[in-house]
Amino acid sequence: MKQQPTVLVAVDIEGVAGVWRPEQTQAGNGDYERARRWMTLEADAAVRGAFAGGAGTVLVNDSHGHFGNLLADEIDPRAQLIQGKPRQLGMMAGVDQQVDGVLMIGWHARAKAPGVLAHTTNSFAFARVWLNGLEVGEIGLYAALAGQFGAPVLMVSGCDVTAAEAAALMPQVACTVVKWSEGARSGRSMSPPSSRTLIEAAAKEAVQRLASDAPAPLQLPGGEGRIALRLQCQTPALADAFALWPTVRREATDTLTIDCATVHEAVRCLNALSLMGNALR
Repeated sequence: MKQQPTVLVAVDIEGVAGVWRPEQTQAGNGDYERARRWMTLEADAAVRGAFAGGAGTVLVNDSHGHFGNLLADEIDPRAQLIQGKPRQLGMMAGVDQQVDGVLMIGWHARAKAPGVLAHTTNSFAFARVWLNGLEVGEIGLYAALAGQFGAPVLMVSGCDVTAAEAAALMPQVACTVVKWSEGARSGRSMSPPSSRTLIEAAAKEAVQRLASDAPAPLQLPGGEGRIALRLQCQTPALADAFALWPTVRREATDTLTIDCATVHEAVRCLNALSLMGNALR
C-alpha cells in the first residue's frame, strides 16, 4: 500500500440519515433538494475523516440514480468528484485508479430485505440477484467489483439492516448505523448533524486501519473463475424482454442466468438490463 493511500468514497442516498420516502430520492421536488444536501454533507464528512485518517487522495463517486446529486461546492476542495452516467463501473467508478480502500456512504439493503428503501439496482426490474450462487444487493455487487481491482471495502453506513447485510458478507468491515428500520419506509434516525459526526469519526478510523489491519477484498464463491449472474425479474414480461439478449439463458418464467467473464462484466450486464427494463415502465 502507498504511504498515503487513495480512498474512494461511494455515496448513495437511501441510507442517509433522515431519508425515508421515495420522493426524497427523486429529483424534481423540495424533499429531494433537502435530502441531496444531507447526502452531500455525509459524503463531505467521510472525505474529512478519510483525510484525517491519512489518505493522500480521496475520490468521491456520486452513486445514486442519475449520478448527479452531490452539490459540488459543498464537498471538501481536496477531494475529486466523479459524476454523470452512463459509465462502465457504475457505483464504483474510480476504483480502477489504484484505490486502496472504499467507503460506502448512505447505502441500502438488497431487494426483498426489510431495510429502508431496500432494492437492488432497479426496483422496477429486479427482485433478486445472485453472483456464483451468492445472493447480493448493491453492497455485494460493488464490493465484489472493488475486489476485482484489489480494493477492500473499509466502511459502510446506512440503516441497521444494511449494516447486517454488509457484516455478513464482509465480517471485518466497519458498519456505521445512522438509522433503524421498522419497515421499508419507516423507522427512527439520528439527526443529520449527528450522523455526520459519527461518519467522520468512523471514516478516519477505517482509513487508519489500512496501515496495519486492512480487511481483505471481497472474494466470491468459486474464486477468480467465470461469474454466473442470476436474476429474478419482477415480472415475466421483464424476463421476456431480457431474454432478447443473445447470451441470456431463461431458467423459469421470471428467472435468468448470464455467464460472465468477470464481476465487471456482470455489473455491466445488470446495468444494461436495467436500462432495457425501463422501456416497459
